[in-house]
Amino acid sequence: MTDTLLDLVQYIKSCTDQSVQDYEIVRGELTVTTDRTHIHDFLVFLRDDHRCLFKQLVDVCGVDTPDNEERFDVVYHLLSLVYNVRIRIKITTDENTPVPTVSDIYSAANWAEREVWDMYGVMFSDHPDHRRILTDYGFDGHPQRKDFPLTGFVELRYDEEKKRVVYEPVELRQDFRMFDTLSPWDGMTDVQIRKHLERKEEGSE
Repeated sequence: MTDTLLDLVQYIKSCTDQSVQDYEIVRGELTVTTDRTHIHDFLVFLRDDHRCLFKQLVDVCGVDTPDNEERFDVVYHLLSLVYNVRIRIKITTDENTPVPTVSDIYSAANWAEREVWDMYGVMFSDHPDHRRILTDYGFDGHPQRKDFPLTGFVELRYDEEKKRVVYEPVELRQDFRMFDTLSPWDGMTDVQIRKHLERKEEGSE
């Protein structure tokens, strides 16, 4: 299998005018890195060339590595049913530079790119429907970014008086970090902790 993948990547390199920046084969899987400016033409080649025929886009996903100069990877997983081969294509971008959409090449990319936009904030130029897909349209931030707070910025609840769901800013007391290990669902305030310790010292617990 490794020999087959090596032959494939060498063929791709010879046909795509140095679009292949890097590649690796790990555990029988081929990963190719290219430039975002080449991604559209590169995927057209992989789909249509007779030695490739990667007709199926399995997934598009994002990776956030904030320490990198371009913090986001956009990763495309392709499948060739004819040759029973998979390939992973990686490109990088930053918070402000859009990536060309490939939804005109693979229709499955439409929703997948919307998920990457929603979760990571990576923009896709010329996308036909560039809206959020997993969060509300007015959602603040992108939840899969490493710098997004675990609590989020707002919380929602059903308001019985208003008869609708309402959004409110998240408010967590710092002393919520300290809790009774016997009842972890109930956060204890500093006052409760002191009383609990006093009762233990008095032998009432």
